[in-house]
Amino acid sequence: MTVLGGIGFASPWLLLGLLALPILWLILRAIPPAPIRRMFPGVALLLGLKDDESVSDRTPWWLLLLRMLAVAAVIIGLAGPILNPQQERAGSGPLLMLLDASWAGATRWGDKIDLLDSHLTEAGRAGRPVAILRLSDPEPPVFQAADVWRSRLAGLQPEPWQPAQAQVDRAIEALAAVEGGFDTYWLSDGLDHDGRSDLIAALDARGALRVFQTGTEVLGLLPASYEDDAVNLTATRSADGSEREVTMLAQGRDPAGTARVLASATATFAAGETTAEAALSLPSELRARITRFEIQGQRSAGTVTLTDDSLRRREVALIAGREDREGLELLSPLHYLNQALVPTADLLDGALLDLLPANPDVIVLADVATLSDAEEEALTEWIEDGGMLLRFAGPRLAASDVSRTEEDPLMPVRLRAGGRSVGGAMSWGEPKALARFRAESPFFGLAVPDDVTVSAQVMAQPDPTLADRVIAELSDGTPLVTRKPLGQGQVVLFHVTANAEWSTLPLSGLFVEMLERLAVSSASRMPDADDLEGTTWTPVQVMDGFGSLSDAGNLGGVSGPELVTDPTGPTLRPGLYASEDRRLARNVLPAGAVLSPAAWPAGIPVEGLAIERELPLGGVLLGLALALLAVDVVASLALSGRLGPAGRATAAGLAALLLVQMAAPAQAQDDQQAADDFALAATSELVLAHVLTGDEQLDEVAQAGLRGLSDTLFFRTSVEPAAPIGIDLERDELAFFPMLYWPVTPDQPTPSSEAYAKLNAYLRSGGMILFDTRDADIARFGGASPNGRKLQQLAAPLDIPPLEPLPADHVLTRTFYLLQDFPGRHAAREVWVEAAPPDAQQIEGMPFRNLNDGVTPVVIGGNDWAAAWAVDGNGRPMLPVGSGFSGERQRELAYRFGVNLVMHVLTGNYKSDQVHVPALLDRLGQ
Repeated sequence: MTVLGGIGFASPWLLLGLLALPILWLILRAIPPAPIRRMFPGVALLLGLKDDESVSDRTPWWLLLLRMLAVAAVIIGLAGPILNPQQERAGSGPLLMLLDASWAGATRWGDKIDLLDSHLTEAGRAGRPVAILRLSDPEPPVFQAADVWRSRLAGLQPEPWQPAQAQVDRAIEALAAVEGGFDTYWLSDGLDHDGRSDLIAALDARGALRVFQTGTEVLGLLPASYEDDAVNLTATRSADGSEREVTMLAQGRDPAGTARVLASATATFAAGETTAEAALSLPSELRARITRFEIQGQRSAGTVTLTDDSLRRREVALIAGREDREGLELLSPLHYLNQALVPTADLLDGALLDLLPANPDVIVLADVATLSDAEEEALTEWIEDGGMLLRFAGPRLAASDVSRTEEDPLMPVRLRAGGRSVGGAMSWGEPKALARFRAESPFFGLAVPDDVTVSAQVMAQPDPTLADRVIAELSDGTPLVTRKPLGQGQVVLFHVTANAEWSTLPLSGLFVEMLERLAVSSASRMPDADDLEGTTWTPVQVMDGFGSLSDAGNLGGVSGPELVTDPTGPTLRPGLYASEDRRLARNVLPAGAVLSPAAWPAGIPVEGLAIERELPLGGVLLGLALALLAVDVVASLALSGRLGPAGRATAAGLAALLLVQMAAPAQAQDDQQAADDFALAATSELVLAHVLTGDEQLDEVAQAGLRGLSDTLFFRTSVEPAAPIGIDLERDELAFFPMLYWPVTPDQPTPSSEAYAKLNAYLRSGGMILFDTRDADIARFGGASPNGRKLQQLAAPLDIPPLEPLPADHVLTRTFYLLQDFPGRHAAREVWVEAAPPDAQQIEGMPFRNLNDGVTPVVIGGNDWAAAWAVDGNGRPMLPVGSGFSGERQRELAYRFGVNLVMHVLTGNYKSDQVHVPALLDRLGQ
């Protein structure tokens, strides 16, 4: 591209035509306008006379100028002028686009994608093959045409971690396998990381290296801490610049369950400082509702910190079987519990029935043997709803008949009468030490001090379930702590007292650690590796690079020490982890993290992210040329006297209309008319739609399949659909359609970010997408086939809830037909839908579980349903399904599944609502 006067030209050689304008001026100047011929009778008197001199009139200069301008506009317009042309950078051959692709660049990710698109456009114009490599998750680079990569830009996303040494080493190894040299454009996120100097050396040895990096500082938020009755927040930045204020928001759910901002605080970076602090003093109830803190105006995982048990002080109700004796506090059953729990929990005191309405997290009964019927009933209901009952033995419990002949519902095991005493004159021997905790125990990994001994305890009766309920035992195998589940809660029994009468356990630090492992209390700090030794943590929710949380799915568990010591990365994603009843947040930035800005060698050019978009001017100039030529025609007719008053008015109107059409092209009217026609066709009647994939044959089958399904609905149900429509995700409105059928092919283009925004809005507003990979004959759901891998790429930017294989009691099995198989052209059983709520239970007397009332936003399978539904213009099946009677039976089941699917979309889960069945039967006299 040649740039002249700030304007680029794609075909600059056409500008040589401007040299002919002076010659054209002279030619047009020499040609007079056509004469006006009028018949006048007096002219007959002049016949025969000769005029010795003849004077020819000439075209007016302004008309010549008008024509010259029109011709010049045509020449310049055909030369391909471009406003704000991107300066062509020196270089040829392969080009590597290297992205840090970490959380640090997520806030300005849109600018990076725009810059990347600009570079790809330039590379495509120069015919350079391009490869894109993300340092946060490197893969072997593949050099392809720039247009191929442009179609994949919507799928590029930042990761919620910084490139570590392992990722950088893997990237260097992948680049070493590339033959020949290449230039590199590095889109940096602005932070330093391990291995960067080695990577710079490797890239510089292969070709020219240019860096593109924003000049703004990177912000981060460190994990929140709770000290001195306040939540302390610390923000950090990568550069010690001028004074700056940031607002930190505390987000959570209000009592109605709605997510909202619960509190905010402002922190100020002093000039030359890289940290800013703020404190929030909040009531314990409000503090317990907070799920995350974030910096306002930022959109990255590094500016988000999740909360866990360390921020939420648990409410613990302490109830003793006997009153404290005055002056003997050390003998009080609750003394050591108070000492252990006061720093980390809010303690409640009072009668049991008075405390239950407060819904504490834990209720501790210290040597409480007998409960009234009202207390037992209320306490059982509270435990079944998710509470924890922690019981300690004592003289009262040992002397009672509780849980002797039959297991008490509020005791984990049956007990022997009398208990056991060791270490006295008439005892069974020396005091017993604790055994090492077994791997399945929640205490596994805790160190057992040698000075912890037990001199008395209540004994558990042997039972087939006893071994599964023991979570701590003495060195001789005697159970020390037992536990059993009760509903959604649990009952735990320490077979010793809560004070030091029967053991030295309450005097040790092990006692506090055991309470933490049982989630009776919570540490106010991030635990270290030793504290979590022997524990395994399962991810519950994980963050993406933008700081959004999603379900962890089937991600594997992480050992406790690795959770707090290993850096975040592909195998340890930032998010919320669970172990037993405890929650631990692993945030992107650990406590005390420092953000170091990236420093580049002097020989490497560094540019910003700002770009000016190219604006083609060719169409505007050609339109201007047409308008000038139209004015020329009107002016020529006027000069020749061939326009009367009416003609002049008509010409003026035509000229004005032409100018209006230039300002608002006819194409806009055509597009508007097409949009109106599309909206009318889609809304006049119910219409089924399929996504156009670009594969003509596949789109024809999808159209024929929905036509067959629409006919089936018309003849069998009250639904009367019109002819189906194929939709373009980039252009068409989706809200008109209750359901989209999306066949997946490995070669279909990835939708743009605007299309994904429309798709997410469609799913959130109640629409449903049926993804069909069409490969159930060779692969199951997942990435085992090209179609499955393409589906993962297509669905990654969509806001899709957790999925599960379609359960036998899902409403799709009975919306119209009773079904347990959902075949299409293939007959695989595996179909995936939105997962049921975790608390979905089958109520007694009801035939199905009480599921949510919404429509599953996606249904995923690979049975090629459209091929089974497809009919030709005469209503005959287009494609074979199976063979003989069994094949026709399979096609019939495919139609029935389609009918159930559409009825589910239109009616929701009304079939699951069984609450009115008794009333209806009573009204019918049944």
